[in-house]
Amino acid sequence: MKFLLVVASLFLFVFLILSATKRKSKAKKLPPGPRKLPVIGNLLQIGKLPHRSLQKLSNEYGDFIFLQLGSVPTVVVSSAGIAREIFRTQDLVFSGRPALYAGKRFSYNCCNVSFAPYGNYWREARKILVLELLSTKRVQSFEAIRDEEVSSLVQIICSSLSSPVNISTLALSLANNVVCRVAFGKGSDEGGNDYGERKFHEILFETQELLGEFNVADYFPGMAWINKINGLDERLEKNFRELDKFYDKIIEDHLNSSSWMKQRDDEDVIDVLLRIQKDPNQEIPLKDDHIKGLLADIFIAGTDTSSTTIEWAMSELIKNPRVLRKAQEEVREVAKGKQKVQESDLCKLEYLKLVIKETLRLHPPAPLLVPRVTTASCKIMEYEIPADTRVLINSTAIGTDPKYWENPLTFLPERFLDKEIDYRGKNFELLPFGAGRRGCPGINFSIPLVELALANLLFHYNWSLPEGMLAKDVDMEEALGITMHKKSPLCLVASHYTC
Repeated sequence: MKFLLVVASLFLFVFLILSATKRKSKAKKLPPGPRKLPVIGNLLQIGKLPHRSLQKLSNEYGDFIFLQLGSVPTVVVSSAGIAREIFRTQDLVFSGRPALYAGKRFSYNCCNVSFAPYGNYWREARKILVLELLSTKRVQSFEAIRDEEVSSLVQIICSSLSSPVNISTLALSLANNVVCRVAFGKGSDEGGNDYGERKFHEILFETQELLGEFNVADYFPGMAWINKINGLDERLEKNFRELDKFYDKIIEDHLNSSSWMKQRDDEDVIDVLLRIQKDPNQEIPLKDDHIKGLLADIFIAGTDTSSTTIEWAMSELIKNPRVLRKAQEEVREVAKGKQKVQESDLCKLEYLKLVIKETLRLHPPAPLLVPRVTTASCKIMEYEIPADTRVLINSTAIGTDPKYWENPLTFLPERFLDKEIDYRGKNFELLPFGAGRRGCPGINFSIPLVELALANLLFHYNWSLPEGMLAKDVDMEEALGITMHKKSPLCLVASHYTC
């Protein structure tokens, strides 16, 4: 009996070994990556600034690595070569979006372009965004708004000469006002609190914070109940209700206005969306939640992209006096004899464009872009990527890769003089706005404001650090969030430029 028991145990042991070997032989070859812990996987290796933590892991394990973040299989792309293969040959497979907890709520169950899953609705919504709201003609029609708001910014600074001014706050206020006027014809601070208990820019700021915070439900969907205990659900719902009330009010105001159906050249974003909603030939009917979802794209993505680029550009310029001096000389020569820099002058500001390009290389607004998810299994190089794998494109790592950039951490706009490289998704070593089908459609909206604001700041004023500070003292630490602002605001002293 004992002998039979030993033989049976031996057969069972051999069977288990063979089964495990067979399963292992059939296992997919995944990209390399660090060892993972039970249950939580590699979550502890993701620090407060995920793009920096992931860049360190990529330096150790390679440009294409696999991580298990909680229950979510994840691949991280940190090289232009891998990005090129994904966007050129596998873009369709990599065009999905994960349903992130806060993003799903603020996008009205993924009714916007940023978070909508790839499919018919996303294609129709993106068409509306690109052809109706952010077309070249439409963006050009906002020229007067940009000019007025930049002029207002210049006047605000004029009232604080010789005292430190908070460039970070002013840049955010500028972007908010432009976006609000474009969207519904009123600045973010106009009308007091008519649209809610708090002013819109305060609501929007917290929205962006909530989108950037660590959320356990994004890594363990079955543990979303924890958000009820840690207070995140309460904060999320309070902010969402205020944002929703704001949207309802501006839509109602437009519908109640006897002249809301304006000439197309005079339409704001709400006008356009209401017109499309009433169009019986619309392929996918727009409901109110769809309109609000598209508004979330305009407000949440439109403000931070512009303001953070202005903030980082001014930070780099004040740290690099040679570059600042060269940029100012160009702007003042182009606008010589004028009262301000106009949009018609921007095409002549070649060096300023290089400054902005270099700023986007070192400080992409969203360092990991918006996460993607594979819609089917596929093969990248020799690695097999399963369906439903989350994909993070580390644009910071790509933009500072020494294989493509000499002295990659040095702010040197001249590096682009000999390179036909742009940031619109065609050159994979520079991807601040992504590429492919899910690339950011708002580039044409953001860049003119950034160029006009920076040009006028450099034209009107000489800039210096507060007394006692040196260029090396400027804190360049990044803040946690979906968009990468400076952790400490940039405060500079302006003085009038005299010819």
